[in-house]
Amino acid sequence: MAPQDVARFLPLVPAVLGSPHRYLWSSYDAEADVLYVNFKKPSHADDSELTDDDIIVRYEGEEVVGLTILHASRR
Repeated sequence: MAPQDVARFLPLVPAVLGSPHRYLWSSYDAEADVLYVNFKKPSHADDSELTDDDIIVRYEGEEVVGLTILHASRR
């Protein structure tokens, strides 16, 4: 990554600061085109729900601990 590309990541700052634990881990599976975002590690989701826009919200009790974003490259 070139130094000038760093600016592309600055819009993430408000999302990280506004996340439940002020932490954010992510990984992208290119073959499945799925982006995994976790707000807590380790997290042990015990429930999840699929939204109308193909995002799986993962819960640990009442707390959102992560998102699974399907079709990530099309967003």
